[in-house]
Amino acid sequence: MALMTGEEYKKSLNDGREVYIDGEQITNVAEHPSFKPIVDAKARMYDLNHKPELKDKMTTTLPDGEEICRAYKLPTSKEDLEAIRTYVETVLDDLGGVVYRMGDETIGEMWSLYDAQDQLNDVDPRFARNIEYHVDRVAREDLFHVSANTDPKGDRSKLFGGKDGGKLLHVVEENDEGIVVRGAKFETAAAYAHQAFVKPTILDWQASEESMAPFACGFICDMGAPGLKHICRSSFGVDKNETDYPISTNFDEIDTLLVFDDVLIPWDNVLFHRSRESAGYIRNTLHRYSAFNYTLRILRRADYLIGTALLNAEQTGLTKIQPVKEKLSELITYREGINAHLTAAVSNAEESPGGLMMPNQSLLYTGRIYAIQNFPAMQHLTRELVGGQLAITPDSAALLNPDTKEYIDKYYTVGEDAGEVWTPEERAKLLYFARDLLNSSYAGHRTTFELFAQSPPFAQHMAAYNSFDMEKQRELVRKGANLSSKEYAK
Repeated sequence: MALMTGEEYKKSLNDGREVYIDGEQITNVAEHPSFKPIVDAKARMYDLNHKPELKDKMTTTLPDGEEICRAYKLPTSKEDLEAIRTYVETVLDDLGGVVYRMGDETIGEMWSLYDAQDQLNDVDPRFARNIEYHVDRVAREDLFHVSANTDPKGDRSKLFGGKDGGKLLHVVEENDEGIVVRGAKFETAAAYAHQAFVKPTILDWQASEESMAPFACGFICDMGAPGLKHICRSSFGVDKNETDYPISTNFDEIDTLLVFDDVLIPWDNVLFHRSRESAGYIRNTLHRYSAFNYTLRILRRADYLIGTALLNAEQTGLTKIQPVKEKLSELITYREGINAHLTAAVSNAEESPGGLMMPNQSLLYTGRIYAIQNFPAMQHLTRELVGGQLAITPDSAALLNPDTKEYIDKYYTVGEDAGEVWTPEERAKLLYFARDLLNSSYAGHRTTFELFAQSPPFAQHMAAYNSFDMEKQRELVRKGANLSSKEYAK
């Protein structure tokens, strides 16, 4: 199979998938105004793989010589992890914005299950063969692969008790062709992806009862499968002026309620079934690779915060004031804190149970928490540095209306005395960008998305807790306190 082009990707979405948005069913996802900007962004990513000058950054080859997207190569060395970072940064540089669910992040969740082939063999040897096949297939067929994790929430007290799965996605039938599943999941980008890795929700699977076995299934589902319905939220960018909302009109990733109305999953696509042990394993290790690509996006978001704050302070001469420099240094410290975690996670990378190379788990998970937990405060700091005009500047129509233009020119021109004039048009564009980064409906959605997109905060903290070896700290205190028995420290 050859690397896909952007045009081939767009055409591939015309597979009869059942997609609804704003109360209507649509037939052409790639050209619908709500989806077109983000579909175009993904198409551009596909086309980047064909640019000769980017070949070394965007592609690599399998042992048999087949060329694949760099993002889909199983990492077996630190160099592979460094190449993944270069790939992500190259994509974001070209797009000029931040997008999360574009395939390179979510493929890592498949790699986590690839590490569990020994466990899957114990459940059913077919499942181990299936995960190996699908990891290879995504790479060779250049598929846009996403991940379906989040469930519509019911009575969570029963769920976390491991006794009642309620309306969660589950198997309702087995036959010679495969399993039939019923339920629902939320997933970003599902309506314009090729396939999803569907898996169980977060709960204490070790404490779960046998009645939960039908809920303990993981599989690959084609996004055009019969019986699968995509019910999408409204776009934040549609019908908006691109000048006034430059981020939301180009980079809104549409979220989808995926309804599985008795969908047949062929046995070749089943990765585990009626296996509570496998469900527990994938929940505990799901982001051991994908958190790296995810946190790289937040690093880029931090870059946008710094650039936005700096340019707004420079245009009004505030960078000469020490307290402003101090606030900018806080943004820089935040940015470099994320960068340090990511850099160290690769430098101290460790071999996975399946023989792959994974970022240092403790450094990766704590870096993810640091990035997500502190982002809202850094947004607020950026708002302070941009100032109140962020909330009250007229839209671009006021710059064009001859009745108001002279006043906009008078009161929005700055820098004449400093020798670097900011025209009303340039100043307004900067403020519009800042608004879409910090204050718009899209901005609020993005910050909430980042908090929950990989897992809720408590699960992120559990991942950090479980990946940190605390024996050294125990031993330091045992020695310092002259404890005679290890039992005192437990």
